This record gives sequence, C-alpha cells and structure tokens, in this order.
Amino acid sequence: MSALILVLTLTILLPVYAKTHGAGKICDELSRRTLSTRPHSVSIAEFGAVGDGKTLNTLAFQNAVFYAMSFSDKGGAQLYVPPGEWLTGSFSLTSHLTLFLENGAVIVASQDPSHWGVVEPLPSYGRGIDLPGKRYKSLINGHMLHDVIITGDNGTIDGQGMVWWDRFTSHSLKYNRPHLVEFISSQDITISNVTFLNAPCYTVHAVYSSHVYIHKILAHSSPGSPYTIGIVPDSSNNVCIQNSTINMGYDAISLKSGWDEYGISYSRPTENVHIRNVNLQAASGSSISFGSEMSGGISHVLVHNVFIHNSLTGIAFRTTKGRGGYIKEIDVSNIDMSRIGTAIVANGSFGSHPDDKFDVNALPLVNGIRVSNVSGVNIGVAGELFGIKESPFSAVALYNVSLSMNSGSSSDVSWSCSYVYGSSKLVTPEPCPELMRVDNAYGRATV
Repeated sequence: MSALILVLTLTILLPVYAKTHGAGKICDELSRRTLSTRPHSVSIAEFGAVGDGKTLNTLAFQNAVFYAMSFSDKGGAQLYVPPGEWLTGSFSLTSHLTLFLENGAVIVASQDPSHWGVVEPLPSYGRGIDLPGKRYKSLINGHMLHDVIITGDNGTIDGQGMVWWDRFTSHSLKYNRPHLVEFISSQDITISNVTFLNAPCYTVHAVYSSHVYIHKILAHSSPGSPYTIGIVPDSSNNVCIQNSTINMGYDAISLKSGWDEYGISYSRPTENVHIRNVNLQAASGSSISFGSEMSGGISHVLVHNVFIHNSLTGIAFRTTKGRGGYIKEIDVSNIDMSRIGTAIVANGSFGSHPDDKFDVNALPLVNGIRVSNVSGVNIGVAGELFGIKESPFSAVALYNVSLSMNSGSSSDVSWSCSYVYGSSKLVTPEPCPELMRVDNAYGRATV
C-alpha cells in the first residue's frame, strides 16, 4: 500500500517539475555570458558632474549617455562613476552601455519631483498602481535597448524614497511614484554587484523584456516603506535572479503580467523565470509573490534554495475575479523560513481593479503548483489557500513540508482552505482535507 501511495505522489509531483525544469537552465545560460569589455570608457566627471551630494548632475548623465551612444556600433562604451555622491534626476541609458559604479560611488536620486520626467502608464496596466493617470519616470531608464550592463565594485544607487513614501501615505502624489531602475521592451540586460537603497516604489522593474540577469545585488528599503518591492519581472521572459539579498517594505520578489482587461489585451506573459540562492525579507508583504496583477499569465517558474525570514508571508499566489490569465507550472523547492506570519498563501480575492471596465467573468486559472522540501521555524500560520468558487485552484502539490509553529499558534488552525484541490505527502502540521486527496496534476480534482 505504501508503495502505491509513493507512486501516486510522484505521479502528481513530477509532471510539474518536468514542465518547469526548462526554467532551471535560464540562470546557467545567462551566467555564462561574460560582462562585455567595452573598448571605450568615459567618466561622468568629464561631463562636469560634481560628486558632492548637492550639485544636480542630471544634464551631465544625459550628456555622457549621449556621448556613449556614438560608440554603439564600435563595441559600446563604459560610463564610469567614481567615488562620490552624484545627485541626479531621472536619465535614460543606451544600448551597448556599461554603467560602472566604483566602490564608494553613490548615485543619489533627487527628491524634487520636477527633476523626474513624466510618462504615460504602461499599456498592460492602463493606469498607475498608486493612482489613475501618468507616472514619474524611473531614476534610471532603458527603453527598447539591448546589451546593457549596470555593475560595479559594489557602488550604490540610493533612491531617497522617504519623501515619496510620505507623499504616498498622505495622498499628495501628483503622479504615480517612480521606480529606481526600469527596463521596457529591452533584452540582454545584466545587473550585478550593486547596492540599491530606498526605492520610491519598485527597485528593479523589467517589463516586456527578455534575457534579464540579476546577480549579486543588495536591495534594501525600510521595513515601514509602503508598497516598496524589490525585483519585479513583469510580462518578461528568460529572467534569472540569483545570489542576492533583498529586504523590502512590501514584497521582495514579485512576478506580474498586467492588470485586468489591459493585461488580457496586451497578452504578454511572464515565463521562464529562475530564482535561486537568494535571501529575502518582506515586512508587510510576501518574500516571493505571484500577482496579483497577472492577467497576461505567469508560468514556467522555478524557485529554489531560498532563505525567507521576518516576513508577513513567505510565498504567495494572488489573483481575483476579473484578472483572467493564469498562474501555472510553478516549482518552489528547498526553502528555509524563519519568523513568518503565514508560510504559504493562495488568495483568489486579492487586490483591486484599475477601473470599472473589468470583466467579472474573466476568471483566472491557478493550476500545477508544486511546493516541496520546505522547512520553517517560528511560523504563525502554515497555510491559507482560498480559491475561487467558479475556478478552483487545482493540482496544488505539497511534499516534504515541515513547519514548526510559534508559541502563539494553534494547531487546529494551522491550515485554512476553500476551493482548492491537490495532494500532499510528508507535510507537518497536517494540511486541510482539500490537500489530502489525489488528483490529476493538471486537471480538476474529482469531487
């Protein structure tokens, strides 16, 4: 009998792994890319920039990038930022460019909104996240670029987000908050060996982009910073995030793909994402989240070798009616958790809508989720999994999950489930009945 149970368990778990295993090659492929040695190099100081933390250097950065553009067909150029505090407003990069921050170099974001450009909302969102309408440009931007590197000898990019957080909480924003770094419709992007501090909103936002490699970064914002997120792969594919530490006010890593009817219409998924060897903290959100803006779909994601600590939620799958789209073929394994409010969340009624034009009958699909080899200590709640009555979450498979509840937890409420079906083996504390049955890994459970 035990052999039969093992065979049934493996039948459920292995198909998800097989379909996400291709994502596991992404980091290996991208890490083999060598950082381009640019034949030309120029220092920001050569364009009149002053690293005193007071002089505004926006024009110097813009002129330096414009100069570097002249070498795009000659192997590209490196823009060198020496030690100092280089105050600037928003500026854009160019293709075949390396932005190199020397040890002791700090690019400091201006706190004056007039030093930030203003752009239209993304087409897959229809409006900003904070409020309807336009948004401030990110501090460092890339649009329709390729072969761009942001790296250094552990230099720093400081978004000075405190003033933006205050404007957000006081409802005094004129436009939506800017991000620290954003690449739109770009490819072959590498970000490594840099410290990011105090993003106004997102730290790194890769949207409509491909072959994005994020390696050995530190991203930090205050635990009290409102809705700050570390890395956001958004309607992007072939993304690797590895060997990094991310401590944020809301989510550490959040995968997205558009918002309701706008994301459905734009129809670009986030897929083939590999996350490994990261240390994550999310004070008021989730260390790893999927959605809730996922209307273009999220699939083929492999997450493993992750330490999650001091977070409201460990791993979260979020969606709601009107989103459409899907979250499927996700493999999460080898996770260590410590001091987590709720270890695993799947919520089918999470988040708001951009406007009243969403289709309430656009039901999301959550299917083919595998979570395995998870250990946790000082956990408040093991899991809260609430699907959608009209579109239950299915093929949710848990294997070898051991969670030690904190002293304030009660074992009879360790798991709460509704409209979710799946399977489990070697799970402590014992999961809810909906996860103790055997169903087809990609079909609806038999009720």
